Amino acid sequence: MSDAYLDIAGISNMSLIKPFAGLRPAPGKAVEVAAPPYDVLSTDEARIRAAGKPWSFLHISRPEIDLPEDTDPYSAQVYVKGAENFERMRDEGILLTDEAAGYYLYRLVMGKHTQTGLVVAASVGAYDRNRIRKHEYTRPDKEDDRVRQIDALNAHTGPVFMTYRHSDRVDRIAAEVAAARPAVDMTADDGVRHTLWVVDEPALVDELTAAFEAMECLYIADGHHRSAAASRVAAMRKQRNPAHTGDEGYNYFLAVLFPDDQMQILDYNRVVRDLNGLPPQAFMQRVRECFELQSSANPVKPGRHGEFGMYLNGQWYRLTIASERIPTQDPVARLDVSLLADHLIEPILGIGDPRRDRRIEFVGGIRGLPELERRVDSGEMAVAFSLFPTRLQDLMAVADAEQVMPPKSTWFEPKLADGLISHSLDR
Repeated sequence: MSDAYLDIAGISNMSLIKPFAGLRPAPGKAVEVAAPPYDVLSTDEARIRAAGKPWSFLHISRPEIDLPEDTDPYSAQVYVKGAENFERMRDEGILLTDEAAGYYLYRLVMGKHTQTGLVVAASVGAYDRNRIRKHEYTRPDKEDDRVRQIDALNAHTGPVFMTYRHSDRVDRIAAEVAAARPAVDMTADDGVRHTLWVVDEPALVDELTAAFEAMECLYIADGHHRSAAASRVAAMRKQRNPAHTGDEGYNYFLAVLFPDDQMQILDYNRVVRDLNGLPPQAFMQRVRECFELQSSANPVKPGRHGEFGMYLNGQWYRLTIASERIPTQDPVARLDVSLLADHLIEPILGIGDPRRDRRIEFVGGIRGLPELERRVDSGEMAVAFSLFPTRLQDLMAVADAEQVMPPKSTWFEPKLADGLISHSLDR
């Protein structure tokens, strides 16, 4: 499929992905540099994690940790500090730019789960025209933050996590590359193993470019704010560049592409602070209007679509929604997160806007069911719900329909590391 497009500057031909010369830790420095994604740690957690680690990428992704504790993380000085730290790591030879443009094979191993993706420069033009498909709204404040961060660093440092319908052709090349010695092989402090291979053989680079160009689309799994910000930065740079051609580095952004048959989505659970003024028995009676309810002697981890767990007053229940209440055509309404919201959380608990209502919070499945019990048993929350993980084919169906999933619908594990590779806007 051609990715040609016509813009103000004239006709530009841009492939879906392209190779790039990555900025990476110097040999032997990856363990010192690699850090969790910027958005999974609070400022206080980042400050603790980076203590005594001068080359941790948290000094770039969360630079407020190097400023006074009362510093607003969105103040101008934070972005200036991040740029200073980024430049210092390059000046000291901690981060080096590869001489040749290429791709990078990136393998993640968490326990028994393994997934292998390709690090690429992904086309902003493809994103703007929905060939790189989205399934979430973005928040203006978070998007503005990423715009300022990218512009200040003149680089994309947080990769966007994407998926695609698996390809035997790409799998074959990945297996061939992974048979060689990796450039990086490290285990992070959370036990996740990160392995990186450089793919700079011209024939393999060309074959990978062609393989992805033949695909209809890519799907954003995680990183909607980063990709939206990349699009805005590209538009800004283009406007400032009278010689814009479409081939500049700012027309692409950093992404890691994983095949859909290797992706792992965990449950994303809910805890609610009160029962909306209902006594427990009255609340239970309302729940029975839409769900079959059975008490359980054990914590309930739903095993199929349409099944939920509920923890209330020290007791677990298994909830099953009637099949006739599950829409067959609407890709959003049939999601488990939508079924729970539409038939229980909104009509019974009175929470219509989970993005803003402070009575509801979300707990990633990586924390397990004991975390739900702890939040309720402590008295902090009144009730908890465990969900069946959103299926990847459902995410793709929503994106294909150009619709939007409810907030906190997916929790992807394992997470990509920040700092293992960055993409300069100049290359």
